[in-house]
Amino acid sequence: MPSVIDSLLRRVEETRDEMAQFTSDLVKFPTVNPPGKNYPECAQFIGSRLQEFGFEVTYYPAQDRPEHTAEFPRINVMGRRCGKYERPSLHLNGHFDVVPPGEGWTSDPFSGKIENGRVYGRGSADMKAGLAAAVFAADAIRREGIELGGALDFSATVDEESGGFAGLGWLAANGLVSSRNTDYVIIPEPFGPDRVCLGHRGVYWFKVTALGKTAHGSMPFLGESAIEGMSRFLESVHRELIPALNRRKTVMPVVPQDARRPTLNINSITGGQDESTAQTPCVADRCEAVFDRRFLPEEDFQDVRNEIQGLIANVHNKDTSLRFELEDLLMVPSVSAPSDGALVKALDRAAVAVMGKNLQKVASPGTYDHKHVFLQGAIDQCVAYGPGELLQAHKPDEFCSIDDMVTHAKVLALAILDLTGSTS
Repeated sequence: MPSVIDSLLRRVEETRDEMAQFTSDLVKFPTVNPPGKNYPECAQFIGSRLQEFGFEVTYYPAQDRPEHTAEFPRINVMGRRCGKYERPSLHLNGHFDVVPPGEGWTSDPFSGKIENGRVYGRGSADMKAGLAAAVFAADAIRREGIELGGALDFSATVDEESGGFAGLGWLAANGLVSSRNTDYVIIPEPFGPDRVCLGHRGVYWFKVTALGKTAHGSMPFLGESAIEGMSRFLESVHRELIPALNRRKTVMPVVPQDARRPTLNINSITGGQDESTAQTPCVADRCEAVFDRRFLPEEDFQDVRNEIQGLIANVHNKDTSLRFELEDLLMVPSVSAPSDGALVKALDRAAVAVMGKNLQKVASPGTYDHKHVFLQGAIDQCVAYGPGELLQAHKPDEFCSIDDMVTHAKVLALAILDLTGSTS
């Protein structure tokens, strides 16, 4: 369909300024998570635009989730545009929550400034530009008067930055994004218009608690310091576990290259007395550390957990006065879409038409909402494909290139036609 394709790509190009402005407008909503600010207002803004662009729109509060409160309601918005048939069905999803801006900005992080061919601000790359590009890719098809063959769904969801359980996870758990009604899912996370992300490594969050015995600080020999116990465990982690992890490597195409190995990060350590209060002379009887272990598809989760238990046991056996507890906080397996599946092939065909090349196949070092699509929704045809640079995510002076947004929207528009069976 050369004439249809050429005309559609021109139509996308014509939306360049609108797309950039919509991204800027989204950035101006400081949807900071935690705690989950301004979600209803942003959801309504997106929903209004979806309605304007011909979607049937519904709002979904995550009623049964503990995060959904009167002060910080979790509101998701979903739009549907039906074609000649209900299937095949393609679902486009993006999150509109953003991490706190942090320090180091040279301008207002929520200004949505458009300058030098870029949109600046917290969440511009991760991932409000992706949301905007997906919205305008879909609307270019409507503006061109092309009737969809199947159905096209679009959702803008909350809380991805804190796990997505009240967002896309809630939609999937409640059957709104499910293999019963959805064939393909594309999440426009910022991997760049020339890369498609097939999936991500697994994650195991756990807490180790060192238990001691309190005593007067002037006579620490009468107690057992939990902080000293934690230091012994951390020493064992760096001496034994980290070298073992560095010897492993996955065939999964994780980017950057160093993330093709399993990793362990210490998220936090707390122990002893709260420094914000007056100090008393006491030996610390409790010290807690939270760890983030990213594991490879080649690693079995039970082996990953047993490795931590074994490390704890070894430290205890060397000094039986050291006591520890292990608590599981979160476990998500690695997930990956088939690289030779219909979804990836359609995106490749669209990329060749727009950029003259196939997409580079990569995987993410960290999890994103793909996990909910696969685990709760039972949909294996899910990828991340969006504008912007992954390394811009969560940084000061975050930005997304408008050229990237337009290129992504062109590829996505052609893929929508392909995947929904639209012809004219």
